[in-house]
Amino acid sequence: MADDLTVPSQGRDRGIVIKDDWPGYSLDLFNHPAQYTGDLECVYIPHGVIMDRTERLARNIMGDLGDHDIVVLCVLKGGFQFCADLVERIKALGRNSNHSLPMRVNFIRLKSYLNDQSTEDLQIVGAEDLSFLRGKNVLIVEAIVDTGKTMKTLLNHVEAFRPKMIKVAGLLVKRVPNSTGCVPDYVGFEIPNRFVVGYALDYNEYFRDLDHICVISESGKLRYKV
Repeated sequence: MADDLTVPSQGRDRGIVIKDDWPGYSLDLFNHPAQYTGDLECVYIPHGVIMDRTERLARNIMGDLGDHDIVVLCVLKGGFQFCADLVERIKALGRNSNHSLPMRVNFIRLKSYLNDQSTEDLQIVGAEDLSFLRGKNVLIVEAIVDTGKTMKTLLNHVEAFRPKMIKVAGLLVKRVPNSTGCVPDYVGFEIPNRFVVGYALDYNEYFRDLDHICVISESGKLRYKV
């Protein structure tokens, strides 16, 4: 992305910060599934940029946690692609350095959205018994954090099983007015409060098959609304 489309981070690493007025890229510049024609406004973050940023996060994680055994807790469904790519890059770095990061990967599922609105009804599936996390170093991998309420609830739940350490990697953090201030330790991109799909992020289970992160159009929301 061009330099004039980002603003510098200060203090804690906020990742690549995308301005509120960033219009994204024209859909005509990229390949996307034909069935979504008319359902998307723009390509917001191209797949190649996501991959480059993920590799940088992997290097940061290796620098901080290298030589520690960790349990990766992947938050499904939206986090599966980011988690898979992040773990693969951590493994690649380990093969080519003196540091290694032995990993176990486990999965939980969170659901708090209906259409494009976050609800108060947070469902945690697969996290009933996380006793295996006791005394372990845990890396939670999440696709997107907006208000932070979901992440805060999950952190409280995981902490109850007394892990040794918890770190969070989030691909996207939204700037929203009602944020709790719960921010991941490793952030890919900070984005405006727009509803994005693709790269495993969905709208009512659609759009997960997009390679790029895109902004859904109003007609797309109406088409797939439940």
